[in-house]
Amino acid sequence: MSDATTTTTTTKLPVTVDKPTPYTFDLGLLLANDPNPLLLDRSSALEPQLASIARDGCQSLINQLLTACPISSTPAGVLLSLPPPQTPLPREKPVPTPKAETKWSQFAKRRGIKPKTREQRRNLQYDETTGEFGRKWGYKGANKAGEDAPIIEVKKSQEEKRMAEGKSVRGDKRREIRERVKRNERKMRANERRESGRKK
Repeated sequence: MSDATTTTTTTKLPVTVDKPTPYTFDLGLLLANDPNPLLLDRSSALEPQLASIARDGCQSLINQLLTACPISSTPAGVLLSLPPPQTPLPREKPVPTPKAETKWSQFAKRRGIKPKTREQRRNLQYDETTGEFGRKWGYKGANKAGEDAPIIEVKKSQEEKRMAEGKSVRGDKRREIRERVKRNERKMRANERRESGRKK
């Protein structure tokens, strides 16, 4: 019984690449430009020919990197430092345009009001009665404290006036909340109209 040994021979491709017109390089972008025309043989397959041309370009780029760029040894391995890019590339995103100032930003600039810090923006405050942190506004917020209280302290003169008009303290509070919501919605619509007018 004999072991059949198979030998495979691999042909090494040349390290140097000779072209009629030499490549131009932008090593900062790892770019090799081949100005030579593509001479393709229509009678044979296209993919191997394109792969051979691409291989020559990669080989010439590697040769240029190893000869033109400084190489240093680091604990992480061998480091090859690239030069700054030379080829200008188009922007991926459009150039940012400054937004028009809103009414609030103009007012804040006049009054010297600065934007709140991250800590100030947090919707939390310490409630000493419960010993826990609670919301400042929104659902079960501190600004709504007393709305659902069973007993509300009122002034006698104001209460007599309300009774004569057929109103109540709770009704006034609800009306005040509704008016505040409507006022905010009106301001939002005015801001949207002003913003759309600027875009036109």
